[in-house]
Amino acid sequence: MSGKSHVINIKGELRSLDKPLAMGILNITPDSFFDGGKYQLEKEIIERCEQIINEGGDIIDIGAYSSRPGAMHVSEREEISRLTQSLSWVRKRFPDAVISVDTFRASVSRMVVNDFEVDIINDISGGMMDEKMFVEIGELGVPYILMHMQGTPQNMQMNPTYNNLIGDISLFFAKQVKQARFCGIKDIILDLGFGFGKTLEHNYELLRELKQFELFGLPMLVGVSRKSMIYKLLNILPEHALNGTTALNTVALLNGANILRVHDVKEAVECINLVRQLTKA
Repeated sequence: MSGKSHVINIKGELRSLDKPLAMGILNITPDSFFDGGKYQLEKEIIERCEQIINEGGDIIDIGAYSSRPGAMHVSEREEISRLTQSLSWVRKRFPDAVISVDTFRASVSRMVVNDFEVDIINDISGGMMDEKMFVEIGELGVPYILMHMQGTPQNMQMNPTYNNLIGDISLFFAKQVKQARFCGIKDIILDLGFGFGKTLEHNYELLRELKQFELFGLPMLVGVSRKSMIYKLLNILPEHALNGTTALNTVALLNGANILRVHDVKEAVECINLVRQLTKA
């Protein structure tokens, strides 16, 4: 686990990342790769949030735009409609929950923060799909997850190619972090984007070399939960990829991850606690 101390500011309260956090995934999309269509009705969404909280989750990450490889494009209007309905239910039932919204659109970010007091914006494009995003987040003053993705969800897995994987992604982060800081974003979390424009080999190289990205001095989020880098390698279905997910989350924590983005919160929390015990001085 990382020896560097990190904090993020959530609504004026400094939240320590000395103990890694578990971010539970709530996809309200009909076509996400693992749980698409599972959470559409109010009862289903509330029960999923209750599960995340009861199992020890620190953050609920809500996504209304499927970013699986080859996913259909969703309009801004449709994304806002999905989020408005779901967030109204969630905020009414869980007013104090820490909520992140997964969006690459500045207008959507503004709406969810202003109307529903969303705490964190999680941008799969790292500011590359909406030129207004950095300025908007700087004005909103919320923590920002800056992810690396080569291409778009529609084409990212067609032929991912790098001159130097670690070097290319490091250069991307250097450029985007500098621009984000210039626009007034104070709390930045890096996400290497496992499965977003990467081959199987790229994903495992990134996981092995995760510590190299500590040079930015920023907290790191890792999201490998039930992804194809696990189930394709093991020739299994995503439903059977929990053990593989736990194994990779353990490696991520040992290599400096501060936040785990997961479908299975209980197992992630247990993994965090075990790794903390293992690495006690």
